[in-house]
This record gives sequence, C-alpha cells and structure tokens, in this order.
Amino acid sequence: MHKTMNRIKEVLEEKGIKQTWLAEKLGKSFSQTNAYVCNRRQPSLELLFEIAKILQVDPKELIDSEEKK
Repeated sequence: MHKTMNRIKEVLEEKGIKQTWLAEKLGKSFSQTNAYVCNRRQPSLELLFEIAKILQVDPKELIDSEEKK
C-alpha cells in the first residue's frame, strides 16, 4: 500500500514561513494546521490547492508520494 505524505513542512522551511502565518492565512486553528504540517492529518484536495496558492507553489510540490521504486 502506498502512503501519501505531504511536504507542507519542507516547503514552509524552504520559504522561511511559520505555521502560525499559514494557519492565519487559511483561517484554521494552529493545531489543525500543525496536524497537516506534521502529517497527522491530510488536507482535502481543495485545502491542498489553497495551501499551494498561499505558498505560491505548484500543488504537486506539496505531495510526496512514496511510489518511488
């Protein structure tokens, strides 16, 4: 089974953006945003696209699929 993990944390670190800032932009609580960032929860596709737009990256950059063989 392939597990999809998101790369939100890596992208935030690359851009020097804090989770609190992202939570504010998304209108979500810090704990909810932190769950997405730490891969405890996966955002919906709609939310993933919104995060990509806020971070100004391609949505594909936020997805790390472990299908590499």
